[in-house]
Amino acid sequence: MPVQASRRPSSPGSAAPSGRVAAAIPAQPRSSGGGPGGRPPGSGGDRAGGGGSKKRTRRKDPLWARLTVVFGAVLMLSSGVAIVGSKVLIGQATGDIAQRNLLGDAGKSDAEGGASLDGPIDMLLLGVDARERWAADDVRSDSIIILHIPATHDQAYLISIPRDTEAQIPAFSKSGYGGGTGKINAAFQAGAANGGGWEGGAQLMAQTIKRLTGISFDGAAIINFGGFKNVIDTLGTVRICVSQEVKSLHMSYVDGKPMWNADAKKTGKSRTPVVHKKGCQEMEGWAALDYSRQRKSLRNGDYDRQANQQQLIKAMAKKATDGGMLTNPAKLNQLTKAAGKSLVLDTGGAKIEDLIFTMRGVTANELTMLKTNNGTFNANGNNTEGLNEETMAMFRAVKQDKLAEFVFTHPEVISTRK
Repeated sequence: MPVQASRRPSSPGSAAPSGRVAAAIPAQPRSSGGGPGGRPPGSGGDRAGGGGSKKRTRRKDPLWARLTVVFGAVLMLSSGVAIVGSKVLIGQATGDIAQRNLLGDAGKSDAEGGASLDGPIDMLLLGVDARERWAADDVRSDSIIILHIPATHDQAYLISIPRDTEAQIPAFSKSGYGGGTGKINAAFQAGAANGGGWEGGAQLMAQTIKRLTGISFDGAAIINFGGFKNVIDTLGTVRICVSQEVKSLHMSYVDGKPMWNADAKKTGKSRTPVVHKKGCQEMEGWAALDYSRQRKSLRNGDYDRQANQQQLIKAMAKKATDGGMLTNPAKLNQLTKAAGKSLVLDTGGAKIEDLIFTMRGVTANELTMLKTNNGTFNANGNNTEGLNEETMAMFRAVKQDKLAEFVFTHPEVISTRK
C-alpha cells in the first residue's frame, strides 16, 4: 500500500525535526579542480548562503545523488529489487538530510492530495549555476524542471520551463517584492532578495509557476549545477550523445588542462577552445557540466540547453543504476562524500525512504523527457518567450494527472535526445 505521510508544515511556527537547529542554507561547495565543479580555482573563498525561515533545519549532508534517488531521475528501485532491504539502505543513506520549506503557498492542499503519497507526485527542480555569484540574494534559477510521477507510480516525466518565459510574478512579502511581469527566471532572484535567501527564491518561483500552469507541488529542490561534477567523477563518466557540435563559451584548454576562460587568461599561455564534438561519447564530470551549460551558441538556445540538461540527468541515472552504485552501501557512501552540499531539499515532510518506496515501480527506462513549445523559440514580442497552446494543454494534463494520455495523442512533445 502507498505510504501515508504528512506533507506540509501545519503553520509558520511548525517545529523543526527533533534535535536539529534551524539555520541558514549552507555555503555551496568549492571545487578543487580546474573544471566546472562549483567555483573555478583561484576565485576566492566560499561565501555563505542566505538565511531563511525557521521551519526547516540545517542540511547535514545533502547531495544530488540523493535527489535523483528521491525524485526518480535515478529511479533505482525496480520491481526486481529487494524492497525492504532497499528501503533500509535508503533510510540509512538519507537519514541525516534535513529539509527546508521551498514551496510556501505553492504546496499541494489537502484537497489536492497533499497529505498523502497516494496519488500523482509533482516535484519542482530548480538549477542554479553558482560559479560566479554566491550571495543567496543575487542568484537566478536558469534551469526550471517539473518532475511528474502519475498516480500509477510507474512512470516519470521531466518538463523544462524556458528561462525567458514571460510570467506574472506575484508580490512576496518576505523579500519586499511588489510583484510584476518579467522573465520567469527572475522570480527566484526577486524572492531571494533582501534576506529572502534561496528558500524565499524557491517559494516565489513555485508560486509563479503555480500561477502560470495551475500546478501545485509535493516537494522541491534547488540544485547547484556545480555540484554535479564530483558526482559524475565518482560515477566515472557519463555517456552523452552530442546532437550538434558546440564550442564552449566558458572553458579553454591550457597545456591540455581544461580551465575557466578567466583563469586561463591569467596564465598568459596559449589557449585552445573546448569543443564538444557531435556524436555519442563518455564524458568526464567537467566536460558533461560544461556541455550542459552551453546556451547562446546552440541553434535553439535555451531549448537545446533544456534538452541537454535533461539528457545529463538521464545519463547520470542510467550510469548510477547500471553500475549498481545506488544499491551498494559502500558505493552509495562514495556518492555521499562526492556530492557534498549541492542541493536544498523539500519533500513536504515525507520521509525520503517512504517517497522512494512509493515510487518503487519506476525505473530509469520509464523516465521520459518532454519538450515545451516544440523545442524551439516562441517569442511573444516582449523580448520574452510565450508558452504555446499545446504546452499549456500539457501542463493542464499534469494537473489532471492525464499526462500519459496527452503524450500518447501528442507524441511530438517527446524529446528524441538519447
